[in-house]
Amino acid sequence: MIERREFIGTTGAIATGALLAASIPVNLFAQSAVKKRVAVVGTGMRAADMWTKSVMEAYGNYVEFVALCDINPGRVETVKKYMGVNCKTFTDFEKMMTEIKPDTLIVTSVDAFHHEHIIRGMELGANIITEKPMTTDEVKCQAIINAERRTGKKVIVTFNYRYSPHRQKIWELIRNGSIGALTSVDFHWYLDVYHGADYFRRWHRLREKSGSLLVHKSTHHFDLLNWWIGSDPVEVYATGALEFYGANGPFRSDKCRTCPHTKQCQFYFDITKEKEMMALYVENEKYDNYHRDGCVFRQDINIFDKMAATIKYANKVHVSYSLTTYSPYEGYRIAFNGTKGRLEAWIKERQPWQDEPFDEIQLTTNFGKREIIKMSNQEAGHGGGDNRMKDRIFLPDQEDPYSQGAGIRDGAFSVLVGIAARKSIDSGRPVKIAELTDLVPMVEKM
Repeated sequence: MIERREFIGTTGAIATGALLAASIPVNLFAQSAVKKRVAVVGTGMRAADMWTKSVMEAYGNYVEFVALCDINPGRVETVKKYMGVNCKTFTDFEKMMTEIKPDTLIVTSVDAFHHEHIIRGMELGANIITEKPMTTDEVKCQAIINAERRTGKKVIVTFNYRYSPHRQKIWELIRNGSIGALTSVDFHWYLDVYHGADYFRRWHRLREKSGSLLVHKSTHHFDLLNWWIGSDPVEVYATGALEFYGANGPFRSDKCRTCPHTKQCQFYFDITKEKEMMALYVENEKYDNYHRDGCVFRQDINIFDKMAATIKYANKVHVSYSLTTYSPYEGYRIAFNGTKGRLEAWIKERQPWQDEPFDEIQLTTNFGKREIIKMSNQEAGHGGGDNRMKDRIFLPDQEDPYSQGAGIRDGAFSVLVGIAARKSIDSGRPVKIAELTDLVPMVEKM
């Protein structure tokens, strides 16, 4: 357990730390005749779908997978077989790192353990590519910052939402002064009764593992806000509750496969129809008793299912944010208010009706006209963001004209908003970001 006095004591001067953590993320795969040796810790669905086979197939000229690690021996072997590689597998992370000595470690483990893998990975000589959220509380966040300073290694946080053309266009419109000086943002995200419910089936349902959805899911949204606004958050006040899932349900069981209420429950999930999940999770339950089709009404669920926050930024921009986890459709509504106009969009990511093959951005200027900007939504992978982000990470010497690359400072400030929101809900008071770590919020991001 890392104590607060320990992580503060291992840092240098606050000002020095702020400048160091504000450095622009480097390209870990700069031009080299030798492939980078890559290891992965945490071989769940995210690793299988996003960070192993697809990376090997698209970037095999630059990447060699040398090891996979997971606490579940069956799951790690399943992913190895799926990849079709001949690399070593481990259930002991320390043994993998000391024996294999990879150049780069991809962290896709359970959120609450990211800090252990990131810190020890850097101490043992690897640069880090980590899934969001970077970590789940402020003590772990500070420890990661300290480790990067101490080791000289680098952390990349994989914020794929930044890279989709639609969100990139919004960034450009704000930067070119289309609505004048930005003053406030309205941002409301809706998870539907399929995707939203799925978080309550998995380990994410436990605050001690995910940090709550304000950290696990909203980290994506807070990072977008930090990137779009171009400043750092300074204070958060939030409210939240668990009033739909968990103990609020009319009945419950351990998992869907053995539930006696399948005919009554609209949230019944038949995992036996999901070939990948059966192979990765169900066939390996005997090792760790983890059920991928857990009941969304289990009594142990302790995260919020509705959340709202007011966020103040160093540049005086105010944000109104909310997250709902049981909506009939999935997507978000966002509006940017400026001194010369308003920029807004309603993005429907998943819905039960037929939609247009494009998303719209509406630009309305004060005393002027309304303009509709149409952006194609036909690209797979988070609106086309996945492949663009992986190009940026794995192809050598990539340019970054839209500041989409995310390093440790981006990862920290995104989770700190969620951590502050969670603390605010628990305490009933606003929480200042500067109280949480030694990072100094800046009016303009470097």
